[in-house]
Amino acid sequence: MSKKDYYEVLGLTKGASDDEIKKAYRKMAKKYHPDVNKEPGAEDKFKEVNEAYEVLSDPQKKATYDQFGHAGMEGAGFNQGGFGGFEDFSDIFGSFFGGGFGGGRTRQSNGPRKGNDRFMQMRIDFMDAVFGKEEEITIDVDEQCTACGGTGAYSKSDIHTCSTCGGSGKVTSQQRTPFGVFQSQSVCPDCGGSGKTVAKKCDKCHGRGYEHKRVKLNIKIPAGIQSGQQVRVPNKGERGINGGSNGDLYIEILVTRHKTFVRDGNDIRITVPISALDATLGCKLEVPTVYGDVDLTIPAGTQHGQQFRLRGKGVKTQRGAQGDQFVEVVIEIPTKITREEKELYETIRNKKAHESPFEKFKRAFK
Repeated sequence: MSKKDYYEVLGLTKGASDDEIKKAYRKMAKKYHPDVNKEPGAEDKFKEVNEAYEVLSDPQKKATYDQFGHAGMEGAGFNQGGFGGFEDFSDIFGSFFGGGFGGGRTRQSNGPRKGNDRFMQMRIDFMDAVFGKEEEITIDVDEQCTACGGTGAYSKSDIHTCSTCGGSGKVTSQQRTPFGVFQSQSVCPDCGGSGKTVAKKCDKCHGRGYEHKRVKLNIKIPAGIQSGQQVRVPNKGERGINGGSNGDLYIEILVTRHKTFVRDGNDIRITVPISALDATLGCKLEVPTVYGDVDLTIPAGTQHGQQFRLRGKGVKTQRGAQGDQFVEVVIEIPTKITREEKELYETIRNKKAHESPFEKFKRAFK
């Protein structure tokens, strides 16, 4: 049976670069390696991939193959159990064999490591976000044992280097296969990866190195905080590893919407309704702000949607920035009026002291 084209085996076209060939080989070798792929025919496919790469990765063999095809490879003597001259094959199988071949580097230290951070959400009122507050919460946390300092030992003299792993925290094993000897690393079963063993355990934490507690925390919500911002509480996250410190707790603040005020950065916006008569003649209003009611003068001839600024009535932040409050006027037209009101409106209209807006529009259109 004729052999399959080497370029086709690696999913390439003739003329592929060295980098493209190496990249394709990595992908195919990882896919069909017998220790990973248990499907029928995977082993044969893996041998085929190795053979293709051994030719295409060698400049002299590649040149011969490009000119004469498989006929030029007769008697070449392929290494079916090797890896095609690939110098760093451990990179492919590091995730499967804990570092690859021939004593690959241990990437995780067995020293103290900080724990993972924790995240939670807290909903607060609009006014609490403006002025700040303290909120008490209760959480479960694993804190470092105060008696042993997180070592889990009764005393320092009870801590010894693990005899199984020699203090590395990992043990190495070898597996002989038709394709070579695979070396793998795993966490030491005796010390759990710490590299240390304890002769006598701590009386308080019983060797765990931490105590599980339910604690109350006073969370300070700063004035001016916005929805989506976070408050950090140090050392209240997940417990550390091998005596490392706890991670941090991050609390995302969710601010409840207010029925009247709308926040826009450090500014506050509010909409107030007035009558057509007040907009025409002008008036004074007591407008609510987060600091209490203030007087606002509405000048005669105010238009619908017109805005007025109340300086310094917005949100004040911890950095000293002070926003403003913007008051938008909405003119409301009554749907029902009394007989007397109707007569007054008719009197005003019949006098025609001013040209109506529609009459102005009509004249301009003509």
